[in-house]
Amino acid sequence: MRIFLLAGLLSACLLPACSRARPLPDLADNGPAFDPITFFSGHVRSWGVMEDRSAAPTGWVVTDCQGHRDGPDRLRMSQHLTFQDAPPQDRAWTLWRTGPHAFEATANDMLGSAKAETNGRALHWQWVLAAAPGERPFAVTMDQWMYQLDDGSVMIRSTISKLGVILTEVSEQFRSVQAG
Repeated sequence: MRIFLLAGLLSACLLPACSRARPLPDLADNGPAFDPITFFSGHVRSWGVMEDRSAAPTGWVVTDCQGHRDGPDRLRMSQHLTFQDAPPQDRAWTLWRTGPHAFEATANDMLGSAKAETNGRALHWQWVLAAAPGERPFAVTMDQWMYQLDDGSVMIRSTISKLGVILTEVSEQFRSVQAG
C-alpha cells in the first residue's frame, strides 16, 4: 500500500512539469535568427523581476555578462548576478554550437549540460542548477525561453522548479552594452 501511495504522490508532483512543456514556436519567418553566441559576445546586461507561483513580484535581479568568442562556434562568458535580497553570484558559462539550430552549454553551477534548440528568434533549453551544499533547494530545474526582439534586445522567461513544482519565475530583458 505504501508503494502505491508513494508512486501516486510522485506522479502528482511530476505531472505539472509535463503539462508545461511546449513545442518551440515557429518564429523562423519573423526576422533574423537568434544566435546566442553572437548576442552574448561582448558586454551584455539584464534587468529582471522574480515572481512567486501566484505571479506576485518577490524581488529583482540584475546581471552583468562579459562574453568572449573562442572560435566561430564557441563562447566563454562570465556572468555576475546581483539580487535584491540574496548574495551576488558568479557563473562561468561555456556555450558551443552543435548543429545548425542547436547549442549546448555548461556552467560552474550546472549539473550536466544544457541543450538548446533554436527556431528563428526563439531559443529553448533546460538544465539543473546546483546550489551550494546546505543551501535550499539543493538543485532546481531551470526551464528557459529566449526571444530576440526587434530592437536587438533579448527577452528571457525562466521557470525555476523542484520536482515539477514551480518555485519562481523570472522575466529579464538583456541588452548589449555599447563601448564608449
